[in-house]
Parts: sequence; structure tokens; C-alpha cells
Amino acid sequence: MEATDPALMSAEELLDNYARRILTPLDALAAVRERIERYNPLLNAFVVMNPGADVAAEESTRRWQAGRPLGLIDGVPCTLKDLIDLAGFPTRRGSRLTSADPAAEDSPVALALKSAGAVILGKTTTSEFGWKGPGDCPLTGITRNPWNPRHTSGGSSAGAAAAAAAGFGPLHIGTDGGGSVRVPAAICGVVGLKPSFGRVPQWPVGAFASVAVAGPLARSVRDAALLLSVIARFDHRDPYALPDDPQDWRTGIEEGVAGMRVALLTSHGFAAPLDATSRETLTHAAHLLTKAGAIVEEIDPDLPDTREIFGRLWGAANARLVASFPEPRRRLLDPGLIEVAASLSTMTATEFLDNESQRLKLAHAMARLHQRYDLALCPTVPIRAPLADAPTTDPMDALWQVWAPWTFTFNLSRQPAISVPLGTDDTGLPRSVQIAAALYRDDLVLRAARAIERLSDPLGCATPE
Repeated sequence: MEATDPALMSAEELLDNYARRILTPLDALAAVRERIERYNPLLNAFVVMNPGADVAAEESTRRWQAGRPLGLIDGVPCTLKDLIDLAGFPTRRGSRLTSADPAAEDSPVALALKSAGAVILGKTTTSEFGWKGPGDCPLTGITRNPWNPRHTSGGSSAGAAAAAAAGFGPLHIGTDGGGSVRVPAAICGVVGLKPSFGRVPQWPVGAFASVAVAGPLARSVRDAALLLSVIARFDHRDPYALPDDPQDWRTGIEEGVAGMRVALLTSHGFAAPLDATSRETLTHAAHLLTKAGAIVEEIDPDLPDTREIFGRLWGAANARLVASFPEPRRRLLDPGLIEVAASLSTMTATEFLDNESQRLKLAHAMARLHQRYDLALCPTVPIRAPLADAPTTDPMDALWQVWAPWTFTFNLSRQPAISVPLGTDDTGLPRSVQIAAALYRDDLVLRAARAIERLSDPLGCATPE
């Protein structure tokens, strides 16, 4: 059944209604804003709202009335994670130690949204500097899961995932340095895409610049592909940005996976945890891909233990971050962040370079795997969403056991990966799986995710209670 409430519509449905003059961007903004006013006090998805959204929606409405939309998402409500600069708004990064002064210029992603006519609703919450998997930070507190507010939204793109699931607009942008788009997407039951490194330009870069990317969160695979089409454009400010290749990433997305070879991974360099529900969901996804014509084989990928590689990188980045603040002020940081920085701050330059060499060997091993297999299928998260109020204890162990054991490997290899929802478990919390492809084959992860989506029941929007 198609949605009749504009707040529950996909971006594609909104655009179709704009084109047929059934709805206007002002109608969509009003409907989305009503849901935000009703549910955001419980969920805490936003850091700041954009008072200029009304003007943007008015201008978009006039363009649609004239039959001259500005870009692919003209008039569609969107949000930006508060690790991303939006001119005129501070970038607080979830921290009490950051400046409240507004950013002087738009980041590449914000500029792309504005150039395409998007209506930017505001900036969404993040864990402090994006350092961890739960959805809380010292500055704005806890962001909660729309499917059950007792549980976390996941992080670090906490507000983006919660906003997507709750119907606070159809398109959202997060960042992902170890799973920070895919983990909250999985926990909140939405699609989360980590594009290939360099596909979406970023500036200024954050603490995890060598492995982090910006990516879409949406309630459908096609909407995620649509948003990627807008933000995947070259920007000279990012020295790692890929050459401009303007395209609509929805092209070919319905072609399916018939004949593709899929590697089913139940380990990837170490014995990553996996509860019974996640294992059952993985088996179900493999069945759906087989039904769609793919050849699915469970394999041992013979990868190095990625925990040490990522742990060193994560620790060095956090140590550098903490050291950038005067010692008396560090007490205002998330205690877990200080703990990780302290435990991993003694790495020498030689050890760091050796770690980079090990990362490249992992990337090579994944490239060799994708010579044999078009796709890799594995879990996104190992267990159902933890409780939102649970304290962060032993963050290093939590990284491997709870937060991101299935996601950070693909950041190290820089290849594309997507989390796609697959219904709910017996408690009503979302289930998901993850699909990866060779570097720069973002098209394949979108096709596979869409194939799974077509064969499964959509979750739609959550109604927080």
C-alpha cells in the first residue's frame, strides 16, 4: 500500500507527486515537521533545526510550479550528521570542547544537497567525534531507537538513522569510519550505504580520515541510490576524491543478481560474534539471493585478524584527537574516548607504518576474493540493539563483541558495503544483513540490496511509543 502521509513517502514518491502537482515541497516539509515535533522529544535525533527550511521549500515549490526543478532531489527533506559542515551552523561533533561558531562554508556534501534543491531540515546527532557505536554523546545526550526507545539507535550516525526510521524526512547523510552508517542503519531498520572510499568527497576531514566516508541512510535502496547520485561528485577540496563521474546510481539497480557468485562469510579474519537471530537472518538473506538466481557459497575468506589492524588505527586516531585538547579540558570528553586514547597512545611511527602495510595486505586479500566472487554477504551487527542507557564499559572489547565486528573490515579495505533491513525479530527490533563488493563496484551492492528488498516485506516507518 502506498503512503498517503507525505512524511512517510519515499523521496521518489515525493518527487513523483511534485511532478504531478499533487503535493508541493511545502506540503512535505509541513508533514515531516509535524512528525519531528511529535516524536523527536522522545528520540533526540537533532542537534539543531534549520530555520531556513521554509524558504528553501517555498523556492522549490515555485520551481516545481514552473516545471523547472533544480536537481534530482529538489524539494526533498534531508538531514546532515553533525560531523559535516553546513555554512551558518556550528559543527559541534557531539562534544562540549568544540566551538559554537558557525561554519564559514559548506562541506562538499552540503553544497551538493543545496545544488540539487534539497530542503535541509537540520543537523543530526553523533557520538563524540564519531568514535563509538552507541548513540550517545556528552553534548546532546542519548539518541533512541524509534522501534523501541529503550534501545540505542546505534552510532555514530545516531540521529540520521533514527530520523530515517521515524519519518523525519526520507534522505539522510551520515559518516562511516568503522560502521557508523551501517551499524545504526541496521539497528534502526533502514538502508545504510558506505560508498567506496573517495566516491563522496569530504572536507574538512575528521579523526578517521584514512578510512571514513560519508554515505546515505534511507528507508529504501532506491532512495539511497538517488542520494548517492547527488553527493558522489568531485570536489577539489578533498585530495582523495575520485574524478567526476556524474550518473544516476539507480540505473541498472533492478537488474538483479542472477548468475552472480556470492561469498557467504560467517567469519572474516577472526571469530566475530553472531547470535542466533543474526545467524538466522543471514541464512534467510542467502536463501533470498539464491531465489533471485545468485550462486551462494559459504567460504573461509582466509583473512588476517583485522582486530589488531583496526584497533591500532582507531587507537592512534583517538589518541591524536584527545591530545589536541589542553589536558585540563579533557575531563569534558567521553570517558571511553579517553580510555581508548590512553591505552593505544604509545604506538611509534614505525609501528603505525607497519599497520598501514597490514591494512594494504588486507585490501589486497579482499580484492583477490572478489576475483572469484561478485559479492560478500555477512551480518551487519552481531546482536540486537543494546539498551540506550547502558554505560560504555571496556570499549575495546565492546568494539569487537557488540558494536562493529562485522563492519570495520570493509573500512580498512575501502570497498563499498551496504546494510539492508530484513524484517524484525521476536521483540519487534529490526534485523539486517550486509553486502560488500569489490572497490568501486558500488553498483553491485545496490543491485544486490535491491534484490533482497524486492523479496522481503518492507519495514516502513516506526511509530515511537
